[in-house]
Amino acid sequence: MPQLDEITGPADLRALSGAEVTELAAMIRRFLVEKVTRTGGHLGPNLGVVELTIALHRVFDSPRDRILWDTGHQTYVHKILTGRAAGFDTLRRRGGLSGYPCRAESAHDVIENSHASTALSYADGLAKAYEIQGSTDRSVVAVIGDGALTGGMAWEALNNIAAAKHRPLVVVVNDNGRSYAPTVGGLADHLAALRTGPRADAGHLGPRGLFEELGLAYLGPVDGHDIEALESALTRAKRLGRPVVVHCLTEKGRGHRPAEQDEADRFHAVRAQPAAAAPARRERPSWTDVFGAELAELGAERPDLVAITAAMLAPTGLSRFAERHPERTFDVGIAEQHAVTSAAGLALGGLHPVVALYATFLNRAFDQVLMDVALHRAPVTFVLDRAGATGDDGPSHNGMWDLSLLQLVPGLRVAAPRDGATLRRALREAVAVDDAPTVVRFPKGSVGEDIPALDSCGGVDILRRAEHPDVLLVAVGTMATTCLETADLLAGHGFGVTVVDPRWVKPVPSGLLELGREHRMVATVEDNGRVGGVGAAVAQALCDHGATAAVRTFGIAQDFPDHGARGDVLAGSGLTSRHIARTLAEELAALDAVPRQGRPAPAAGHPAH
Repeated sequence: MPQLDEITGPADLRALSGAEVTELAAMIRRFLVEKVTRTGGHLGPNLGVVELTIALHRVFDSPRDRILWDTGHQTYVHKILTGRAAGFDTLRRRGGLSGYPCRAESAHDVIENSHASTALSYADGLAKAYEIQGSTDRSVVAVIGDGALTGGMAWEALNNIAAAKHRPLVVVVNDNGRSYAPTVGGLADHLAALRTGPRADAGHLGPRGLFEELGLAYLGPVDGHDIEALESALTRAKRLGRPVVVHCLTEKGRGHRPAEQDEADRFHAVRAQPAAAAPARRERPSWTDVFGAELAELGAERPDLVAITAAMLAPTGLSRFAERHPERTFDVGIAEQHAVTSAAGLALGGLHPVVALYATFLNRAFDQVLMDVALHRAPVTFVLDRAGATGDDGPSHNGMWDLSLLQLVPGLRVAAPRDGATLRRALREAVAVDDAPTVVRFPKGSVGEDIPALDSCGGVDILRRAEHPDVLLVAVGTMATTCLETADLLAGHGFGVTVVDPRWVKPVPSGLLELGREHRMVATVEDNGRVGGVGAAVAQALCDHGATAAVRTFGIAQDFPDHGARGDVLAGSGLTSRHIARTLAEELAALDAVPRQGRPAPAAGHPAH
């Protein structure tokens, strides 16, 4: 019986006896609870797939057989069984083990997905590729949670998979009745009905249902915690030589009593716990908390406000609104495209929808924002949580695309609040707009202290005014603190810096154009990709209005940043006060190397030295 750190790959599992496999499952659960509660990560989903993952790796020959996971947060057990147990002390830390499949880590990780409902399409393509190449001895297996089946893309894939009845492909439905929260909709009701039917055995298909009506073979429901039954059903599926669904019933949080009894899904993902108890201190509210409280208040004032979530009611801050206004709260499942166009319909019906999403997931519904909402000038407010650098969930979760994508949408207005006060103000301003869509974006984490404005100019908050107009530093959202620190560094070396916060960054406020003409250089700082973001829009607007100031844009490098803390991601892109100050000092010196009359010459050295 190998210890977990002695498992180098799935081949190490196949010689184990039934008793040893049971012992291995218990060992994995103890390991997950110990490690993940310390580092933070997705605990509940992985406790639920221990036996299923063991069975998959005993029946199929990964990596020659391709096992794809949807979504990727349920792959911790897969990582342990493919030789990566030793890396769990560094889970989700910079340079450590990713919390999702990672092709750079292992040949067993086929795709790097954390956006739901995609694996079936990948699997369809892989199966077609192997057929064309004449490869008949390789299996393709897609493991998809029941929550991910609420996404339309999954059904587009199933429609194609079912059409090729000769092409082998195994779809494992991991049915625990939950995604972040209980799975909703007609599909959830159908799966619930199937759960009451007879279990599969090695020689019989399960009850007819929606899957068989599509033309797919169906095995199940199978007890997802009975390894012998799982291996029997998976072996049968492998031998059928056609598209088949294996319906497995699992329990989220299995084996860890607090997680099993967790109705609020607090154990879906847990935060890192400090090694030693730290002194008690009062935690500041999160951005999500501030938004949720303000929206609930607005809901009491505005009976036309409705809230929409895509299977993430609590994570996006809608719980308070839902408690107070359940009849005006709609969970559409993991279906962002539907959420957006449904919101357009609600708006056309005379209501004002608030669609709350993680910023990264708005990418999936861009066409709906453009054509179904903006084209109709529908008054829909999008609230984007986890905007900018989110860090530990890795490249697919960083919300660094929204400011670039949304610049393309005619008539849409975007707010990037810098603190709790401006978030509350921006939300009220957004839902007051009745002739166009609006967006309010904010990052992950706690809200800092409010940053008061000294003055305003043409819709722009002035946070610091320079005596000598060298640099106009445009802070986007929470980059205001970094910009104020940058101004202090530059001021200490004789440069005059005005720091402003537009609050509404699209369209470019008139005040920015006026102030831009007064300064030698305009620099924008945003936690969005540099290409096509706020900086690009400001540069274009200044050029269009004849401003001669040099423009410098700072943002996240146009790449897929590795997982790590938010500060690591920002620092990796040079979004620190020291780096920005040093860069601006060098560029100002290049613009004018001669000391300026009436102003102090810059001190020797650079601000970062």
